Amino acid sequence: MAGGAIRRTRFAPSPTGLLHLGHAYAALVAEREAGPGQFLLRIEDIDRDRCRADHETAIYEDLAWLGLRWQRPVMRQSDRMAAYGDALSVLAPLTYPCRCRRGDIRAALSAPQEGALPAGPDGLIYPGTCRGRSLSEAGPDDVIRLDVGRAFDALDLDRIVFRDEAIMPGHDHSLSRDQFLDGIGDVILSRRGMGTSYHLAVAVDDAAQGITVITRGKDLFDSTYIHVLLQKLLQLPTPLYHHHRLIRDAAGKRLAKRDDARAIRHYREDGATPQDIRRMLAF
Repeated sequence: MAGGAIRRTRFAPSPTGLLHLGHAYAALVAEREAGPGQFLLRIEDIDRDRCRADHETAIYEDLAWLGLRWQRPVMRQSDRMAAYGDALSVLAPLTYPCRCRRGDIRAALSAPQEGALPAGPDGLIYPGTCRGRSLSEAGPDDVIRLDVGRAFDALDLDRIVFRDEAIMPGHDHSLSRDQFLDGIGDVILSRRGMGTSYHLAVAVDDAAQGITVITRGKDLFDSTYIHVLLQKLLQLPTPLYHHHRLIRDAAGKRLAKRDDARAIRHYREDGATPQDIRRMLAF
């Protein structure tokens, strides 16, 4: 990011449940890291089967109660399917259709090896079973995967690199081609019934919103390599990153949306104040 450029951050929740303390922390970090710049909100609602309008309304209400203010208008991913389709068209020469289900992948990885199966940011690492298929063979139930090896070849790169402000500031975090293939694999760019995937939508939307600093939890650190690869393939800028700590329960487990007892809405109903929430988060 050029010196003196306006910092622009975003908080991008999915309306699949009530926001909890972990979301509150992520939103507060994003606003703080914007400094005197701009803090944006994006609603990531590509999973139409799980997203609900009342949860989206609750997002706005809870964030406003916390004292957060964001730029308007709010971007909603469900309005941007054409942009994702355009990105998929650009990447088409490097993609292939995949008919494999989780059980197929597990079976392919299980034989003949023993022990734990290799897993990456999206679960079990895809072994490339359908890699030889052409897009012309794609069926309605297929997902579209990126052929990562061909993607690296197209870019003439041997590694993906990004900078993080929170983890080893000033240090280049990098992943080689072989490490990417072994630790992440051929990622899905379009899921069944969605027309896109989290990874593709995030890469496209961050560029569209002009985000200069992406704040996110440390659990998404490996996913950042995927997004940087897609940025390069789509000729989009690579911003700075800020991977922050995660909010965990007393047992050390990361909070999830099923942890309703820690939902911001419930704290509000019990009489907590925004300052109480900030103190709980050591913010």
